[in-house]
Amino acid sequence: MGIEKNKHTGYTIISKNAGSLHRKQVINIENNNLYRKIAERKQYQNNVLLSGIEGRYIGEKLFLSGSDIIWTSEESAGISEYVNHIADFPGDLRETGVLSLGDGRIFCEVIGNEPVMVICGGGHVSVPIIRLAKILGFYTIVLEDRPLFAEHAKNAGADEVICESFETALDRIEGTPDTYFVIVTRGHQYDTACLKLAVQKKNAYVGMMGSKKRVGFVKTQLISEGISSKLLDQVHMPIGLSIGADTPEEIAVSVMAEVIQVKNTANKSGGYTKEMLLYLTGGKGGSLRKVLATIIAKKGSGPRKAGTKMLVMEDGTFVGSVGGGSAEAKITKECLQILRRKKAAQQVFTVDMTGKEAQEDGMVCGGTMEVLLEEIE
Repeated sequence: MGIEKNKHTGYTIISKNAGSLHRKQVINIENNNLYRKIAERKQYQNNVLLSGIEGRYIGEKLFLSGSDIIWTSEESAGISEYVNHIADFPGDLRETGVLSLGDGRIFCEVIGNEPVMVICGGGHVSVPIIRLAKILGFYTIVLEDRPLFAEHAKNAGADEVICESFETALDRIEGTPDTYFVIVTRGHQYDTACLKLAVQKKNAYVGMMGSKKRVGFVKTQLISEGISSKLLDQVHMPIGLSIGADTPEEIAVSVMAEVIQVKNTANKSGGYTKEMLLYLTGGKGGSLRKVLATIIAKKGSGPRKAGTKMLVMEDGTFVGSVGGGSAEAKITKECLQILRRKKAAQQVFTVDMTGKEAQEDGMVCGGTMEVLLEEIE
């Protein structure tokens, strides 16, 4: 354990921890803290986990956060060599997927964070947006300066409600690459104040409700105050997809549809849920042996994207899902075979959903899926 400079890149290695994944091919959570590092990751950074899955890289792991190497397995020479030669490290590592490098393959997993929606305004449109955002898995923060409407937002299920001026409330919001700002206030002066601050924070999305005339007025005013037109051009305004929405509920659907479209365009993994990390770090599950199943690639149609995870315990319980149905049942069976010591502790398992047998099993997606299986004690 220590701090040192990588002689090739100059980037800081925050911690290195022993645990020979290459030899044992089992991640022992008592002897290393990889998943604790993932659980404690800085949400405003680009967080990437590189895992060797084939050839010379098999069993190696390296976790990056921003410009820092946070954790490596003891034997990670191959992946470290690859990182050393990335032209714009870590900026080149922005998408989840498999990298084929010579005689080996590496799974590059860009780890997303819990999506946070900051809703500026607690009026009649805000309430259905809050409810839909909660259903879709967003942590919701509502900013509203009127106590009565702040109470409405709380009753709608918002995780946090800040009842202060919009400027003061937004000063409390740091912003991350997974923060979505939705501006639905009661007047253009409040829109202007919110938009001015929101576009200057890290974000995944900024959208503002209003007519084209109102939007144009706000944009012109902010440019005159020195806000970059390039930043403002990235704002979704008027907010929402054009579906002819009329009622507050329909407007909420159009807003959330646009947010989902933006969120899913970014190829990030959201597989590490809070519950799963509790098991991976030893907070739950005790001494149960486990296998972590991660989709690393798919061809054709498939139920879930790369980075989706399921954790299978030796008692047959599991956390998460890799798509359900017969495909998930096959993956679960393979995980249990590993736990019974009948299969290698790390392997890439392929599920074929194209053949006659797959059709008979009800796997109608019509594609193939590669899944990385790793035993964790």
